[in-house]
Amino acid sequence: LFKLDHRPPCPHLVSAMAARIPVRLTVQQVSAAARVLSPHWRLAENSANLRRTFRFNDFTSAFGFMSRVALHAEKADHHPNWSNVYNTVEVTLWTHDADGLTQKDFDLATEMDKASSSAGLSE
Repeated sequence: LFKLDHRPPCPHLVSAMAARIPVRLTVQQVSAAARVLSPHWRLAENSANLRRTFRFNDFTSAFGFMSRVALHAEKADHHPNWSNVYNTVEVTLWTHDADGLTQKDFDLATEMDKASSSAGLSE
């Protein structure tokens, strides 16, 4: 038989976990950060997420773009919501833990812009 431990979590562990959750940006911070992105990025009405559609020359270019971004996203521990149909990649970014946009989203959007410019973007 297993005995369940119902002690409260260690305060140091709780504060360490909270320190890893990025801070949600204010509306003013989101607006300022959005101004430096490619104009193809769109903010949701409530500034809850960033969206962009990437169109490439073909499927191989789109998949190559996703592979480059996936490597960066894994290192940054920040993963996009995205889908791919042939040459099109639809992206929505937000930080789940913060329930909104954080600097991580804008950093990933910038990396996606860089990766798309060398991947046969057709926009």
